[in-house]
Amino acid sequence: MNPSPPLVVSISGHGFGHVAQTAPILNRMHQIMPTLRMTVRSSVPLEHLRTRIRAPFEHRCSSGDIGMAMSSAVEINVEKTRAAYREFHANWDARVKEEGALLLELKADMVFSNVGYLALAGAQQAGITNAALCSLNWSDIYRHCCGNDEITSQIQSCYAGTDAFLRATPGMEMSDLAQRVPVAPIAEIGTNRRDELFAHLKLSTQEKLVLISMGGISSRLPIDDWLRIEGVRYLVQDQVRHPDAFSFKNLPFTFNELISSCDVMLCKPGYGSFVEAACSGVPVLYVTRPDWPESPALIAWLQQHGVCREISNDAYQQGSIADELKSVWAQTAPTKVIPNGAHQVADWLFEKLSRSGD
Repeated sequence: MNPSPPLVVSISGHGFGHVAQTAPILNRMHQIMPTLRMTVRSSVPLEHLRTRIRAPFEHRCSSGDIGMAMSSAVEINVEKTRAAYREFHANWDARVKEEGALLLELKADMVFSNVGYLALAGAQQAGITNAALCSLNWSDIYRHCCGNDEITSQIQSCYAGTDAFLRATPGMEMSDLAQRVPVAPIAEIGTNRRDELFAHLKLSTQEKLVLISMGGISSRLPIDDWLRIEGVRYLVQDQVRHPDAFSFKNLPFTFNELISSCDVMLCKPGYGSFVEAACSGVPVLYVTRPDWPESPALIAWLQQHGVCREISNDAYQQGSIADELKSVWAQTAPTKVIPNGAHQVADWLFEKLSRSGD
């Protein structure tokens, strides 16, 4: 077997959920294949990638998909999305050929994508083993927002041509992908460091801490004008003017540790937030996201395996969440889910890479 097979990994830059799904797998791959050479291609900032991926990797800035053009953290701009896809798919055959040549230049033994489809198309054009992993795919998302057209077909063919589409749980159905392989939930659970965190923030043990995260979509939080709720404090990424809010950007804790150490997570429906919170036993308040077709599957799973409550966008904008907080804190959490998906996927990748060196 080749002692150092090259794995080229493509990670979508649409939010941080794709990184949250992929990083535990790459970390596990490094444990079972220490000589594995990984090239990570993504438009996600390298600083964020390194907070999640502990395995050594070479980084190349690249966009293997468009994602969705967002008007806010929870609203899709359909017209901008449609225009961006038209531009991305112009001269599609030439783009795929160029991608295939690049992958051959990287000497990839395998391409692993979450869930950019250009890298998959390039691998298929170059005859390289390729697999996708995600709880969603862009053909279903694009079809839902922009309709069923030639672009939908081109995207769908990229996923249909993979050696496997490893569908993370919870996730969209994807029943039209014959090579779909459902895998268990994927999450990296942080250590509960609540006592240290509260001491660092100078909070009393009676206070409650709400972690607010809308993923990697750039959007200003409306928290500055929120009414104060007695005994409740907030953790947010950026500096805000609210007297009860703290920025977690420079705290000496990982994001996973913050999730495990807080009293509730306020977020939009998203894979990383929902699964990491549920597996940490942390209640969730989530903002209505009616135009995102992955939401029903995520919400149904969280309602079964966690404690959660939906809040309206108006409530989020105004900070009118006192009753919702009391509601989730009064509920008893179900037994925590054990996220075994990273090990399942890593074992699958290991088997494929081992064969490629025979």
